[in-house]
Amino acid sequence: MTEDQRTYGIGEHATDTEISSPDLPYRPRDPRSYSPPIGLIGCGAITEQHLAAYREAGYRVTAMMDPVRAHAEARRAEFYPEAEVFTDRAELLATDVEVVDIAAHPDVRGPIVADALRAGKHVLSQKPFALDLDEGERLVQLADECRVKLAVNQNGRWAPHLGYMREAVRLGLLGEVAAVDAVLHWDHSWTVGTKLDETPHLILFDFAVHWFDFLCTVFDKPARRVTACIADSPGQKSKQPMLGQAIVEYDHARAVLAFNGDSPHFQCDTTIVSGTRGSVHATGRDFVQQDVVLHLAEGIARPRLGGGWFPDGFHGTMGELLCAIEEKREPMHSARNNLQSLALAFAACESSLTGQPCAPGNVRRIK
Repeated sequence: MTEDQRTYGIGEHATDTEISSPDLPYRPRDPRSYSPPIGLIGCGAITEQHLAAYREAGYRVTAMMDPVRAHAEARRAEFYPEAEVFTDRAELLATDVEVVDIAAHPDVRGPIVADALRAGKHVLSQKPFALDLDEGERLVQLADECRVKLAVNQNGRWAPHLGYMREAVRLGLLGEVAAVDAVLHWDHSWTVGTKLDETPHLILFDFAVHWFDFLCTVFDKPARRVTACIADSPGQKSKQPMLGQAIVEYDHARAVLAFNGDSPHFQCDTTIVSGTRGSVHATGRDFVQQDVVLHLAEGIARPRLGGGWFPDGFHGTMGELLCAIEEKREPMHSARNNLQSLALAFAACESSLTGQPCAPGNVRRIK
C-alpha cells in the first residue's frame, strides 16, 4: 500500500518551491498614436469611473450628453472643462467625435447604440449591451454593415486578478481548464433606494455577468447547460434576492459560481481556475485588492499585481477598443464575443425561475 493510499490522498503533493512569477500582459494597453475625439452619452454615477480612467490615460473626451443638462455639466466641470455639453444625442453624434462611450440605462441603450453606429461612430457600450440576443445579433450585424467597431464595457476583464488568470490560461500555463470556482461575499446594499433595487435578476445578471464573461475568456468550448437558483438573505434590505449560484457544465469541465450580496460583516472574494498542467487562485477582501498564487509543476509563483479593477477596468475597455481601431482588428471585448457571456447569463436567470437546467442560446431574452 502506498503512502497516498494509507492517507486517502490527504496532504501536500505539489511542490512548494517558490519560482519567479511569469510576466503576463494583464494591464490595459494604449494605442501607439491613435487619439480620437471621444463622446460620452449618459452621465450617471458610473461615468465618474469612466472619465477618471480616461483622463489618467490621456484620452480626449470632447463631448458629453445627458437628458439632464446639469449631470453633463457636472462631469465636464470635474474632468474635461473644454468638452461640449448636449441634451440631445443627435447633436453629439453630429460632431467630429469618432468613438462614443454609451452609459445609458439598459432599457434605452439599444436604440442609442444603433443611432451611434449609423452615424459612423465606433461604440463602447456599457454592459449589458442588449437585453435580447436577437437584438444583440442585429446590433453586431449593423456594426459590420457600417464598418465600425462595437465593444462592450466588460471592465472585469481588466481587473488585475481576473486578467492575470485569463492570460495564464491563454498562454497555456495551466493546460486545459477543467474547473473554475468563484465564491463572493460582499455588501451590495448600496443599491437600496436606487434604480438597481428595482432591477430583476440584479445578482445573476447585472452583477454576475462579469463572472459569466470571465468563464467565456478561460474556456475554449461552449457551455452545455446552466443550472441556477436565487434566494432572499434573511437580513437583506434589498428588494431583489441577494443570494445566487450557478453551475455551468462543459464537456469534461465545469464551473461553480456562488454569490452572497448581503454580507455586511465579512467580505471575501475567491476565484480558482484549475487545469491539466497547473492552477491559479486569487483571494481578497474585495474585488479590487487581490492576492494571486500560481501553482505549476515546477513550483509556486506569487505575482505582485499592479493597479485595480477601478480604474483599470475602464481604462482597459476603452484602451482595447482604441487599439483595435488602430490595428484594424476586432476588439477582444467585441459585442460579437460578448453574446456568449449574455447567453450564459440569460440561461442562468431562466433556470433560477424554472428550477430546470437551460442550454445557453435557447433563452433569447431576460424575463
